Amino acid sequence: SLLFLFVSHRAAPQTKCRSLGSADMDEVLPKPRFHLDLWLGFTVQNWVLDVGRPVVMLVLPADWFPLNRPGAADYLHLLYNITAPLILLKMLERSPRTPPLPAVHLCIVAVVMATSFHLVADSVTRRLLLIGYQLHVSVRENPVMKNLEPSSLVDAFELLFYYDDTLGHLMWYIPLFLILLLFFSGCFCPRSQEGRMPSAAWMLLAPNAAYYWYLITEGQTFMLFIFTFFAMTATVMHQRRRGMVPDGNGLFMLYSFSAALCLVAVWVAGLWNDPVLRKKHPGLIYVPQPRAVYTLHLGRVAQTC
Repeated sequence: SLLFLFVSHRAAPQTKCRSLGSADMDEVLPKPRFHLDLWLGFTVQNWVLDVGRPVVMLVLPADWFPLNRPGAADYLHLLYNITAPLILLKMLERSPRTPPLPAVHLCIVAVVMATSFHLVADSVTRRLLLIGYQLHVSVRENPVMKNLEPSSLVDAFELLFYYDDTLGHLMWYIPLFLILLLFFSGCFCPRSQEGRMPSAAWMLLAPNAAYYWYLITEGQTFMLFIFTFFAMTATVMHQRRRGMVPDGNGLFMLYSFSAALCLVAVWVAGLWNDPVLRKKHPGLIYVPQPRAVYTLHLGRVAQTC
């Protein structure tokens, strides 16, 4: 009897400590926080240095900068080439699942090379627009290209646009969406810590979703976007079976992608029966580019006014 009382007395505190430890486990785990600085920098960079480039080109007079030197839009593009890799690196630093260092270096080098291709092609395109180049028509069918002598120069321009629209976009956007997906895979927390998006996240939701719409339409990245969105959805389903739910950052990305998909659906539905854009974008995936829509419709109205 004395031995039983002694063993019970020594075991009771341990049982109590274990029960307290399980009850206080949620307090020990770090609470997920919304990365406001990261998403604010990401949104400001995209709108000022990426979306802002064609706006600056339209607002500023063409004769303010010599045509044989970089213009204001080109300098914005140069800044984007510097800030975009830095923000992507910051995303990888915040992600708990960091890929091997050689893979990170390869992704960043690919982004820098692709944005450099895009910078050169965009600079040439702006000069071509001043002499009547039409973005809603293919390179070889453009009236400007038909008057070139010798005619083999058209091949050089097609090579330039291939570096921009095909190779450059693949090298740019594949690493971008991979890094976004990798960052999203770490944006989960236990069900007991499930939170909501803060007010700052709701304020950034609209501009972030609008930029994704611009990325899909102007960059022609619908397939990359939709595969990333499906992968994010599959990740959510897998994590829920483990008792994990998206935190504030994960919800922000899910809502932004969903809103962008709705914007693209409205955009495509509004231009569904346009025969000129249909010829410009043949095939099953029909997502007209905003700049092509501008040169086809709004550009003519602006010249008439």
